[in-house]
Amino acid sequence: MTDPLSQIAHQKGIRYFLICFTDLFGVQRAKLVPSQAIDLLAANGAGFAGFAAWLDMTPADPDILAIPDPNSLFQLPWRPDVAWMPADLYSVDGKPIIQTPRLVLKSVLSQAEERGYRVRTGVECEYFLLSAEGHQLSDPRDRSSKPCYDQESLMRRFDVISEICDGMLNLGWGPYQNDHEDANGQFEMNWTYADALCTADRHAFFKYMVKSIAEKHGLRATFMPKPFPHLTGNGCHTHLSVWDNAGTTNLFYDPEGELGLSSLAYQFIGGVLHSAQALCAFTNPTINSYKRIHAPVTASGATWSPSTISYSGNNRTHTIRIPDAGRFELRLADGAANPYLLPAALIALGLDGIEQKRDPGPRYDNNSYTDPLPKGTVKSLPIHLLDALRSLETNTILANALNNGFVKSYLKLKYQEWRDYSKQISPWELEQTINC
Repeated sequence: MTDPLSQIAHQKGIRYFLICFTDLFGVQRAKLVPSQAIDLLAANGAGFAGFAAWLDMTPADPDILAIPDPNSLFQLPWRPDVAWMPADLYSVDGKPIIQTPRLVLKSVLSQAEERGYRVRTGVECEYFLLSAEGHQLSDPRDRSSKPCYDQESLMRRFDVISEICDGMLNLGWGPYQNDHEDANGQFEMNWTYADALCTADRHAFFKYMVKSIAEKHGLRATFMPKPFPHLTGNGCHTHLSVWDNAGTTNLFYDPEGELGLSSLAYQFIGGVLHSAQALCAFTNPTINSYKRIHAPVTASGATWSPSTISYSGNNRTHTIRIPDAGRFELRLADGAANPYLLPAALIALGLDGIEQKRDPGPRYDNNSYTDPLPKGTVKSLPIHLLDALRSLETNTILANALNNGFVKSYLKLKYQEWRDYSKQISPWELEQTINC
């Protein structure tokens, strides 16, 4: 994009720009900039106090500068006089801030490019539509025990769903289907896969768009992993393939390979499975995340989330599914996953798998919910966030690939989150132990 942003603003009727960065906890931070000032701030950056966001900084640190990426400009479909641009963070002397999730992803993608690889991803973002207060489902008639694909419940939310889909159509994302998901009040929208950074920017904007349009309609949207104990949680299933740098040849595709995957693809999967417990610190980054992947049977009869570190064919009960030739699906991640750190960690582990020629082991096609593998056959996923953080702390592969300083900052903040959680006294604890 070569035209000045002020000129683009004039052509498209943009009055304001949101210069946005995503912090380590996935919170989007932004400044609203009038179009008359956008060229100066685009060149020099919008100033932020780093301590005010989750970036492991102090009040004594100098300001940080958010440099927006004009190649990822999203004009708000529901408010076209405003445009959103993701930004990268730099210090005032021009050095990159290593705690910037978007820069972490760009660094990993550069490592892939140096090896001759171009990574493409797609995400399936599940979310609930709640009442405005967020305490209950927005549709009291959505009560079926098997609500997945329910036509009537879907169409009762047509105004919200169609406005979001129309927005993606206008943005050129290629959305191709919308459905009611497995939980009451839960929905999913699918759009075309793209280069990993493009998908990550779209993922970040999608979450903002869904929440904003829901609020416009008097509702609240949440991507929380497990908001209701008896219902299926929100996943963020991620599809991935590796191409040559020109983007013309899918290096994961092999018509002679098992399930249409190449040896390169299986090595990538081997790398992911090898460090899956540490990966959970990014794919399942909250306390609540582990109530989704280790949940009891839900009202629908299945959680649709994995509990073992295993891969399968077209089988949704394992961590990795191979639904088609030339790609795989990671079913582990949930709605709280950071749009940039999720692909960064996943790709880093896959590159390690290729580098070390890791063997993913045998494929298991059992139903993990009704016919679990014998104990000790495969490893289990962490049972809570603390386990995942401890696995990340000892994992040198992610520390080297993502930057050791970044991983230390992430762990520092996440351990503090665990300590804050541990100080709380829940109603359950009071009820169970008050008479001790």
